[in-house]
Amino acid sequence: MKNSRPNIIFYFSDQQRWDTLGCYGQELPVTPHLDRLAARGTKFENAFTCQPVCGPARACLQTGKYATQTGCTTNGIALPTDEKTIASYFNEAGYDTAYIGKWHLASDKGKNDYQTGPVPPERRGGYQYWLASDVLEFTSHGYNGYLHDGNGNRVDFVGYRPDCINNYAIDYIHNHTGEKPFFLFLSQIEPHHQNDHGRYEGPDGSKTRFAHFRVPGDLEGTKGDWRENYPDYLGCCHSLDENVGRLMDALEEKGIADQTIVIYTSDHGSHFKTRNQEYKRSCHDGCIHIPLIACGPGFDGGGSREEMVSLMDLPATLLDCAGIPIPEDFQGHSLRGLVAGEESEPWPDHVFLQISESQVGRCVRTKRWKYSVRADADGWLDPGAKCYYEDFLYDLEADPHEKNNLAADPAFAEVRAALAEKLKASMRDAGEQEPEILPFCQKEGKAVDSFQA
Repeated sequence: MKNSRPNIIFYFSDQQRWDTLGCYGQELPVTPHLDRLAARGTKFENAFTCQPVCGPARACLQTGKYATQTGCTTNGIALPTDEKTIASYFNEAGYDTAYIGKWHLASDKGKNDYQTGPVPPERRGGYQYWLASDVLEFTSHGYNGYLHDGNGNRVDFVGYRPDCINNYAIDYIHNHTGEKPFFLFLSQIEPHHQNDHGRYEGPDGSKTRFAHFRVPGDLEGTKGDWRENYPDYLGCCHSLDENVGRLMDALEEKGIADQTIVIYTSDHGSHFKTRNQEYKRSCHDGCIHIPLIACGPGFDGGGSREEMVSLMDLPATLLDCAGIPIPEDFQGHSLRGLVAGEESEPWPDHVFLQISESQVGRCVRTKRWKYSVRADADGWLDPGAKCYYEDFLYDLEADPHEKNNLAADPAFAEVRAALAEKLKASMRDAGEQEPEILPFCQKEGKAVDSFQA
């Protein structure tokens, strides 16, 4: 007997640019399975992260709140145990809930360290089934590693990392009784770079298979480390795609493919050290523009949507897909409602981002404009500020690869003023105080274009 409510799988990659997928313009055969899902379901053309850092982005997804609202503004800050998570809502609604892969929300710097050990039950966000590592890049490499199960036992895997993580998800699907619908959060780490090796670790053969890539426009003519890393990066993405295909096959074999919603996205992208000294934590599209595909009931036949969509919209979307009322304190909007034409209010014309660690930054991105500000503050210690300085302005119609910073150009003063008001409103909506925003030129040496030509 089929459940009347859909199963839901949230397939999460880490540090994946939108343009690694064929349906977003990738010319090499990197993602044939995802491309088919996009053709069948709904592809969101303009999807962006709400926080280009792993832990804060995950906190936003689990709670429906901005990082400043939960306090998880940097990596190494645990999700407060009194924050109600999406898993808790699914549990109350009669779903089975499962989490597999990278968590990154259990450890507190200087207090509790679960980065390489088992995560205690009270730190698991309410998920019933558990097979995860708090910081998967600390417990594994491309071809070795381990997780911990719900009893705290170490589970070693053999083979390429995303294959192993995906196998655990397939095992969960095949062993699920079907008495209740399930919500499965599958969190891969690919194509994230391997921290201790300082490079991307694609599967064997990636360097040859994807050697003849077309250089993305924002990387062309820059320094950075994309020349040596991009083939392996694409290899990681191709492995994820193959595993998505295997997962879809498992749903077919189980006979539940037509009653399962699958959402695929990433926490942020990678600019390959072209905008700062590492891969993320900037306002640029290489860092913040992410893939987002949804298929299954409510999304099949949805085509390509052009609205500005945020990672912050996904918690509301997940609950809405299960028929769970969206809490008033959730910040986003349901994409299911958008696709179904049920939204009563006009869809927002921009997305809002908070940026931490590299800076205390705030950003709005419309279809045409990118406007970002930063404070004279410590991005690791200060969650926000009373005063910000204009940092970046890009005209994305004239300059899609963001190589001409207009933040100090007097010809665009009115544009900046309008975007500053939009940014202030977004900050108020996120529960932040309205800041003072000063011109670029008033903080010499702080607001500079870090594009490395």
